[in-house]
Amino acid sequence: MKSPINYFFIGIAGSGMSAIAQYLKHAGHVVSGSDRQFLAGESNATKDALVKEGILCFPQNGSGINDAIDIVVVSTAIEDTVPEVLAAKQLGKKIIKRSELLASIAMEKRTIAVGGTSGKSTTTAMLFDILDHAGLKPSIIGGAGLTRLIDQGKIGNAAFGEGEWLILEADESDGSIVQYHPEIGLLLNVDKDHQEIEALMELFSTFKNNSNHFIVNLSHPLSASLSASSNFDFSYTDSSNNNIQATGFTQTGVSISFYIHDILFSMNLIGKHNMENALAAIAVAASIGVPFMVSAEALNNYKGIYRRHQVYGVKGGVTLIDDFAHNPVKCARSIEACQPISEKMIAWFQPHGYGPTKFLRHDFVAELAKVMRPQDEIWMSEIYYAGGTAVKDISAGDLINDLKSKGVNAFFVSDRERLIDSMRPHFTSSTILLLMGARDPSLGEFAKNIWGRL
Repeated sequence: MKSPINYFFIGIAGSGMSAIAQYLKHAGHVVSGSDRQFLAGESNATKDALVKEGILCFPQNGSGINDAIDIVVVSTAIEDTVPEVLAAKQLGKKIIKRSELLASIAMEKRTIAVGGTSGKSTTTAMLFDILDHAGLKPSIIGGAGLTRLIDQGKIGNAAFGEGEWLILEADESDGSIVQYHPEIGLLLNVDKDHQEIEALMELFSTFKNNSNHFIVNLSHPLSASLSASSNFDFSYTDSSNNNIQATGFTQTGVSISFYIHDILFSMNLIGKHNMENALAAIAVAASIGVPFMVSAEALNNYKGIYRRHQVYGVKGGVTLIDDFAHNPVKCARSIEACQPISEKMIAWFQPHGYGPTKFLRHDFVAELAKVMRPQDEIWMSEIYYAGGTAVKDISAGDLINDLKSKGVNAFFVSDRERLIDSMRPHFTSSTILLLMGARDPSLGEFAKNIWGRL
């Protein structure tokens, strides 16, 4: 890692891959990559941002692989039949997994790894802003773009700093979290997502054992069960110990506030879950010597991250909010965060993956039915299919029918392009329209299109 290395990323437009690619470029390495989204004659915002950073981009046809490349990086989604993989093997190039590379990078700095099934991207971004405001010049490899970095024309999910600290989002969905040996491991929560609870607890137990210091959310029973009894464990519920605790949560419109040791924290965000994310970032920052007041100053100016309760504005009494929520608990918390803003909530969700949707079907129905008010509505469009050999033996319409059987106002519009016209008669003079979904790279543009048509 010390000498310049020539890296090629296959699938470089993915959030995880693009983050590492940008980090390595700014660390002094040569970086290029390809992606199936990069089509000749078509504009691509991710490609443009990468090129602006000095990263060469190619269509995914093998043309970018050459003798100068030292290492080819692949994700678990890249199959052996991809042209770049075939070309790399023919040239005898070293091929490594994204997770292996990230684990190597994590060894180069004092790393804070943020784990949990919800809130990782937001907490990673908040912690980066706090350490940056504290003058520690941190680095970040995250899963979503920070708005303040996007405003500079960047993708926003990575930055290389001169300081000793690296903050990274540690993913449990592919099991890569067990490869990290961080200075500080942070566990936010544990909920069923991609895997059963037993498998997740095994992963997070290994994560704990691999961390020099481990900090957990005591308000979540499963994460609390893995506590290493750190003085920097945190809670937003009543606690009789000396750990860091948030009190006095309030939400007014699209802003929240709370207290820690009589210090007021105010943020332009919504939802108790975002207080929880902030509390986690504050606790980790405190563990390395950042005063609460410095954290309060940083979070007061926090601008959020892309597609995490991103507020577009209000038109005709309809407030549009776009969110990355995609598992049952995340969707339920996202809805709850928006409900206080308006008299009526209309939520739309696009599930991703036929396997994951089938696996979580009953959990989605249970969690959504639990939080929907009598006047609220849930809409869905068909499951996002990213390609591959998935068995299409479930439809989002099945979830809608399940919800209807529980008395929920539920509607299915298979083609999302027909969504706004179908919804329009359901709008009132005070409605929240919440869009939810993940993995589909076009969802951001879809939200912009909905905003334009309101």
